[in-house]
Amino acid sequence: MNQTRTKSRNAPEGASPFAVDAARLAEEKFSDPDWTAKGEPRASVPLVKLDTLWLNTGTLCNLACASCYIESSPTNDALIYLSHAHAARFLDQARDAGTREIGFTGGEPFMNPDFVPMLTDTLERGFEALVLSNAMKPMRRHEAALLDLRERFGDALTIRVSLDHHTKTVHEAERGPRSWDVAIEGLQWLSANRFPIAVAGRMLPSESEADERAGYARLFARHGITIDANDPMRLVLFPEMDEDKDIAEITTACWQILGQNPADIMCATSRMVVHRKGEPEPRVAACTLIPYDPGFDMGASVAEASEPVKLNHPHCARFCVLGGASCSA
Repeated sequence: MNQTRTKSRNAPEGASPFAVDAARLAEEKFSDPDWTAKGEPRASVPLVKLDTLWLNTGTLCNLACASCYIESSPTNDALIYLSHAHAARFLDQARDAGTREIGFTGGEPFMNPDFVPMLTDTLERGFEALVLSNAMKPMRRHEAALLDLRERFGDALTIRVSLDHHTKTVHEAERGPRSWDVAIEGLQWLSANRFPIAVAGRMLPSESEADERAGYARLFARHGITIDANDPMRLVLFPEMDEDKDIAEITTACWQILGQNPADIMCATSRMVVHRKGEPEPRVAACTLIPYDPGFDMGASVAEASEPVKLNHPHCARFCVLGGASCSA
């Protein structure tokens, strides 16, 4: 099947508070790129336009979360640091493709020693930049550089901070002890210095979206963080992803059944650059969520990565089609 894992090897012991309550996924599901386990034609998504090119800066992170889809941790370098030189090549390709936004994800991007030069290069070329960070010490070490970029490029730079829940208890059950206060302080610093910011949270099975947004609203007000919790672009609530739990496969008939347009799915407008350990050069993956699976490797360049994406992974169903989520701004 696929090679993506969902529980970090170095994660805190115990089940994630966001764990999906579902039966185990049958082995025959998501095993054929063209046909579902029931013999129905599998859905695919064409690339409409490369609106967002993601650059994965590497899987090394200062945290080891309980259910990190990419297994980021202080020791995991399955995706090695992306270099500034390699990034520049893909920025050239993105410019030629008419890309609007460059997204940076990890791991923790600010741990990559080339990250600030990459980010500066991105903004100087006229792209919008979206940085996914935990807003902890790796980011705070670059305060002077970030303030300079904020002054030079204004709202072209957005930082989206991962804050798994609006309570310290649940957040630290996922991210480990002493991860909450530092993240809140990072958010306060970003807000006080007028950065365009967003928060990425996760949906608890026991809470409604309205409950989640109300909880975050109270949190932001209490700490003086300028984010509108009712704005889905500023508080992004993601569904949980667990590839081992059962989920329906997406067939070609599902678009009409669900009333969805494949052009609205994330891989219709985005791709991600990754540098896998042991490979001489970075590659382009179909999706931010599936960096290891060879079935979602699209080639060595943006041009090669323009083929349709076959939705042959549980994340395609749970996160994108049925979850209605997207990593892009």
